[in-house]
Amino acid sequence: MRKPILTIFYQFNPWNTSIGGIQTLIKTFIKYAPNEFEVRLVGTGDENQLTFKWQAAEFAGREISFLPLFSLKNDNFRSLIPTTLKYTAALLGRCLSSDFMHFHRLEPSLAAWNWHGEKTLFIHNDIHTQMQAAGEQKAILWRRFPAAYFALESLLVRQFSQILSCNTDAAEFYKQRYPSVQDRVAYIKNSFDNEIFYSLSQAQRQAYRRQLALKLGLDEETRFILFAGRLHPQKDPVLLVRGFAALNQPQTHLLIVGDGELATEIRAEIGRLGLSGRVTMLGAVAIEELAKLHRISNIFALSSAYEGLPLVVLEALASGTPVVTTRCGETPKLLAADSGVVCEHRTPECVADALRQVILHPENYPSASCIGTAQPYAARTIIQGFYSKMLNRWELVGNSAVS
Repeated sequence: MRKPILTIFYQFNPWNTSIGGIQTLIKTFIKYAPNEFEVRLVGTGDENQLTFKWQAAEFAGREISFLPLFSLKNDNFRSLIPTTLKYTAALLGRCLSSDFMHFHRLEPSLAAWNWHGEKTLFIHNDIHTQMQAAGEQKAILWRRFPAAYFALESLLVRQFSQILSCNTDAAEFYKQRYPSVQDRVAYIKNSFDNEIFYSLSQAQRQAYRRQLALKLGLDEETRFILFAGRLHPQKDPVLLVRGFAALNQPQTHLLIVGDGELATEIRAEIGRLGLSGRVTMLGAVAIEELAKLHRISNIFALSSAYEGLPLVVLEALASGTPVVTTRCGETPKLLAADSGVVCEHRTPECVADALRQVILHPENYPSASCIGTAQPYAARTIIQGFYSKMLNRWELVGNSAVS
């Protein structure tokens, strides 16, 4: 019997060190796809890959079909022409119909208007807050033309069988804005890969923490604060650097994992604040290395202006690490009093106060509480349940093939 086909659309190369929750979620969907499905990914390639040509590939032990639309050297940086625009233009005029199609950006679905099959749109941020967020308008180009964005959205949402958001406020926003499709809008749990992100015993955490401190030439009792994400205005790592400076706590060190357009500005701010010996920028790292850093850090810090439910927060909690977050997205609703602290104001002083609260009283944020907060979001359970529902729907419609 023919297998149902899932085609995933997003502008990245899964074999590159891409930074971001969308990329991580897609990788998890590929890794945990059951054998009953054929999985295809339409992404971007490198100079060694043929573009516009399907190729057999393997990712995380799973065979997939991969179609790179164009070469993209580094998807952590914006180019003069937005990558989403290039990706959408490359899809126009093609037909990539399949039984199931997952879109992680709205714009590429413009090319899919006449494609047959079940289409799902994943909403990863609170779009309403995103459009209104203060700061550099160029961070999200649509913020300069919100009326145009919502006009395009109102046209395209009608084609989707499902509109899924990991942010409850965003899901409610879509239900109210588009009442004709409100029955298709739902909240979906994000999920972390529990085979990669897990905790250690307290003794192991301390031993590995000392190893890292010595490797970096620091006192072996150093406590680590971790940031991981794109160096982009949405994530606002500059706010965290300023908050860390205001913390002014001895034997603490800030680790910044990620890459992006703010890298130069962050380095300048570190120098301006006299933090060169107290902050280490590690760049983009492999997911296994990030997992090690989560396991040994004392705090994970999220300084974003807007979010959905960041996977990196779930990954930190699953590693037994408490979270300090700004009031953005779903994270404040997720955290319990003993698994993290929410900053009520987006100021360096408020960030510093929250960091200090965890640094000075780690006993109030035990690893077990952090792990318990993350446990309902384990990928194997959530992703496999998602595929099970897809398979049931496919069987109900009589295996109506789309080749």
